[in-house]
Amino acid sequence: MPDWVSAPSWLRVSWWNRLPPDMSAVSQPLSSLTVGAKGVITTIQVAPESRGRLMEMGLLTGTQVEVVRYAPMGDPIEIKVRGYHLTLRKHEAELILVRLA
Repeated sequence: MPDWVSAPSWLRVSWWNRLPPDMSAVSQPLSSLTVGAKGVITTIQVAPESRGRLMEMGLLTGTQVEVVRYAPMGDPIEIKVRGYHLTLRKHEAELILVRLA
């Protein structure tokens, strides 16, 4: 008999604790979100010369963003951040990592 069976019920590990972590906790590029998806910025990996421009427009770690639409060819991407719409190039959006909200 496994040793966890004899442990008190409050100490036993539930089967759902052994499942893979929730995908919402994993960071992914902003460009991979679907239209209407919301995420929270976790990392901005843009080059330092462009990072300041993005930060001035309100893209900071911890900021919630929503993908509004993609252009017909997939570039640029329109997002909603802090109540206004912002358009980013796809290569910039690939360097901004978000966690699903």
